[in-house]
Amino acid sequence: MTNKPPSSTIETKPKKLRRLIESAQLEFILEAHNGISARIVEEAGFSGIWASGLAISAQFGVRDNNEASWTQVVDLLEFMSDITSIPILLDGDTGYGNFNNMRRLVRKLEQRDIAGVCIEDKIFPKTNSFIGGERQPLAEVEEFCGKIAAGKDSQSNDDFCIVARVEALIAGWDIREALRRAEAYRKAGADAILIHSKLAHPDQIVEFAHEWANRAPLVIVPTKYYSTPIEVFRKVDISLVIWANHMIRSAIIGMQKTAAQIFQNQGLIEIEDRVASVDEIFRLQGADELAEAERRYFSSYQPDTKAVILAAARGDDLGDLTAERPKAMIPVGGTPLLRRLVDKCKKRGIDDITVVAGYKAESIDVSGINKVINTEFASTGELASLACALETFTDDMVIMYGDLLFRSYILRDLIENDAPLTIVVDSAGEEEESLTGAKDYAFCSEPDDRSMWGQAVNLQHIASLRLVNGDETACGRWIGMIRVKGSGRQWLVDALQTLQTSDNFAELGMPDLLNFMLESGREVRVWYIHGHWLDVNSLADLERAGNFTSELDP
Repeated sequence: MTNKPPSSTIETKPKKLRRLIESAQLEFILEAHNGISARIVEEAGFSGIWASGLAISAQFGVRDNNEASWTQVVDLLEFMSDITSIPILLDGDTGYGNFNNMRRLVRKLEQRDIAGVCIEDKIFPKTNSFIGGERQPLAEVEEFCGKIAAGKDSQSNDDFCIVARVEALIAGWDIREALRRAEAYRKAGADAILIHSKLAHPDQIVEFAHEWANRAPLVIVPTKYYSTPIEVFRKVDISLVIWANHMIRSAIIGMQKTAAQIFQNQGLIEIEDRVASVDEIFRLQGADELAEAERRYFSSYQPDTKAVILAAARGDDLGDLTAERPKAMIPVGGTPLLRRLVDKCKKRGIDDITVVAGYKAESIDVSGINKVINTEFASTGELASLACALETFTDDMVIMYGDLLFRSYILRDLIENDAPLTIVVDSAGEEEESLTGAKDYAFCSEPDDRSMWGQAVNLQHIASLRLVNGDETACGRWIGMIRVKGSGRQWLVDALQTLQTSDNFAELGMPDLLNFMLESGREVRVWYIHGHWLDVNSLADLERAGNFTSELDP
């Protein structure tokens, strides 16, 4: 177990928020509206979170008119607080009622480790400030001051912050009324003043700040005057800027585009590589921590899938491009082929990755891999490279060539196969003259029936010709990916060790290994795909690869 610091040395969330509000330099916090968005805000580097009333009501699918109850909001905040270590400032609308509601709200927020609440001087139930704000009545100053005082008297942590939001400018009052209210709220105990404006320029904010003269920390929400240079806010001693609703707005745009494309295409292939992977959701949810806990506490824990990538070849047909680096390190769309492969693996939860290097091995500097070297790469083939990784083999692994590009679903579907040995075969039927590199044609027990899912097909043999004996036609092309599961590992080890004793071992490639296992009575399952991949063996392939990756990357 990790050693935890004494509780007395841990800075509380309310203390962190107070430090932000009282900072001598301009600070920033960003809106979040649920646990996952709160985690993203923290990972982006922000030191605090604005739990926006507009955004929270929107994710509930209701209006920003106190239609979501305060208990629903507080329940949601608990999830946001649990998944983050930075402070949360709640947009508490009007405090959800009178002084008594405010007292209870503060107590419930503190119980969930929420660092502070911002309340506005409107009448409950409130309406969003940008919807007819000038027609919205403001609370009486004395009543609102009582609400602030009730909240301060109810808090148990001295650092819990209550921010008073002045809506006078929104409601059409002048600066004098805004200042009068702000001063009364400060005297009632507010820890900071949020001055709000709906103008597209910051003139009201700047004027207020000059008149306010830093009597208490000043907070702003520049949703409407967003084009104002940040330096303007620094010069007038603004303490805290809230970016108030941009996470929910960006999420809506993304979801609308995805929904429209799925509806139009009646499928997912075109969007899968443009959205976050399910594994990224798992990561944000803390699945890694759970996996570590399983390793520690669960005796029957099974290791994850690993990958072995063969990347020892130079790629002679690529000419000067591989003069100082192996083929696997050639950039496609600005990213080396091997980096793309490693990222594909990691997005599928495959973190244990062994790369067999050879030619210019020192130029392979991709993070997140274990590198082994085939020192005889110049005089040996693929099987010799695979043998270099023999000690890393597990009962759950994928073997693949280092020059592949493919859509994410191919690896996902492959690793879901539980057969001891499974290979991926493309049945798309490319013309032979368009193929470069090895032409590994797969002859199978059944052709691809695209109307069937999970078709039970076995490999019969692999050959370099599409037609064999004049009448046997290949069912597709093996793309260079093998899934090994359970007993398949021992089959693979036995075959590899036997072939190592043959005189021509240095010349053998992966198809020879597959054919040998078939001749030995082993069963190799076929998983059909229909396009959506390519390998890079020539300059023409490299051009196609650029087009291929541009379709994948958003």
